[in-house]
Order: sequence, then structure tokens, then C-alpha cells
Amino acid sequence: MFRLVVRRCDPIALAPTRLSTVVRGRIVAGDTSAPCRHPGAPPEEIIRLVVGAVKAVAADQAFLQRRGLTPEDFELALPAAIQRIRGSAAASNADRRTFLVSIFKDLVSRKLISRFDTPDYGDDTIYRLYITGVGSVAIIQKGCPDGAHSSLNWSRPAWADEAYLWWLCDSLQYEPGEHVTKGVNRLRNRFFSHEYADALDGVIFANATCGTTSRPCPKIGRAIVLEGEKVPPPCIWIMPERRALQAAQPAEWNWSGERVRRFPALLLSAFGIDAEEASLYTGHVGFQSGPRGTRTTIASRFGAGRSTTYRSDPR
Repeated sequence: MFRLVVRRCDPIALAPTRLSTVVRGRIVAGDTSAPCRHPGAPPEEIIRLVVGAVKAVAADQAFLQRRGLTPEDFELALPAAIQRIRGSAAASNADRRTFLVSIFKDLVSRKLISRFDTPDYGDDTIYRLYITGVGSVAIIQKGCPDGAHSSLNWSRPAWADEAYLWWLCDSLQYEPGEHVTKGVNRLRNRFFSHEYADALDGVIFANATCGTTSRPCPKIGRAIVLEGEKVPPPCIWIMPERRALQAAQPAEWNWSGERVRRFPALLLSAFGIDAEEASLYTGHVGFQSGPRGTRTTIASRFGAGRSTTYRSDPR
């Protein structure tokens, strides 16, 4: 079982009003780069009670002494202890692998891919998918996209006909769209940097949190069942082709989503989304360069007439 979080929810029942504000049109805020929302932080009253409980423990010298602690020890170690608790609650690398492998096995069972190679322990976590008519697709497994390790520190294998970063992020610290925006900003810097020669065909955001009460998904109606759990279609964005970086301004790279890749439609077909519908569930990332700087656009699509578009200010 790869599911780490809470109960499964009814399609969009938990947050209908939050999602309805991004069903159509363009909203220029970083957290709208993805179509889903977290249901919200705990109520202020609950937070206040938890703070009070922690303070009560810190002031209870008898309680601390029974556990071999002084008040000074408790105060000093508390931040590190909270970080450790957060880390133990997060998905491990093994959990991420289990989730991805379950999807790849399903693709094999549906004869959408012929087979796949799993990475050895200690290597970069890159899966090789063998697809008739496409070639080899590289899936580079990463965690939450806002970190340098997840968005900067990767390399495209020489054998890859198409290559994708797959962000498996269970963090509720930011809205999913804000996570994606932070990752794409790092990718933009890498895209225009002369230090790198390789590029991605796309990025994918999906993990075991998607579609649960922690992260309701507007695509849950197209979910499939894996390991006994419903898994909605992943969010997919096609990246720009890395070419003509020194082009005269103004210049655009996939700004309107004109680039087409083959793997997204194949992946979506496992969720009952046919070739004619695939473009309705495939987003894109684009860059635009002009006299005032470079802009980013992140367009998400999650069904007919349902989309969001984020556009950054020039920088």
C-alpha cells in the first residue's frame, strides 16, 4: 500500500467554492498554477490550544524531569524535535517509488508501455519507460519542487527520447500551485543558464496525497484504482524547447502552448482520457523575453472549459 494520508473524499465536495474561482479564465497568482487547493489551515482556536499545550509541557518541571529533561533542554531541542516529527510524517523515498511503480505497472498491464527499468539504490532515481512508437521516456523522480535538489539538480539521460521531472510532494506548507510555481521559477533560471545543456520535455505533479481530503482534486471523476485506492490523473505541463536562447527580443518559448509531446497523452489514456481529450488535461509552461525582462506562464487544464493560467511579472 502506498497511500500515506487520510480518507478519500467525494470529488470536489470539500472545497467547491475555492475551486470554482479558478474554473475559467486567468487568475494571476502563484497558487493558481495548479487546479487544486488544500482545504485550509487548522482553525486559529486549535492552533492556540496546541501552543498552550506545548507551553504547559515546557513549564511542567516534574513532567520533564521524569523524562530526563530540564526546561532548558526542552526549549533548546524543541525546534529540532518538531522538524524530526515533520520529517517522519513526510513520504519517504521508498513510498514515492512505490507510488510511481504502481502507475508504471498499470501502464504495462494496459499495454501502453512494453516495460520499464527501475533505478538501483544509490543512483539517481530515473525510470526508463520503453514505449513502442515513442522510444525511451525518462521519468526523473523528485520531491517537492521548491527545493534546489528537486528542480535544479537533475540531468537528462542520453538515451531519453522524452524526459520529465515527476514531483511527488506531500507537503501542505504551500498550495500545490505555489509549489509548482517555485519549481518552475528554478527551472526557468536553469533554462536560460549557460551552465546547462540539457532540458526537459515536461513536468508532472502527483503523489499519494492527490485526491484525498488533504488535497481534493477536481479530476477525481477520472480516477483509477491502484493498490485499492483511487488515483486521479496527474497534473502535466509541457516545457518549452530549449533553443535560440540568444534570440532578439521580444522572444517566446512555448508561450501559447504550441509544443506537443507524445508521453502526456499516453499517460492520460490510462485514466480513460482519449487522444481527442488529452489536450484538455495537458498544461504548459512558457517563457517570454522582452525589454523589461523575462516572464513565465503556467497554464493548467483539467477538463473541457476548465483551466487556470498564471503569468509572472517581468524579472
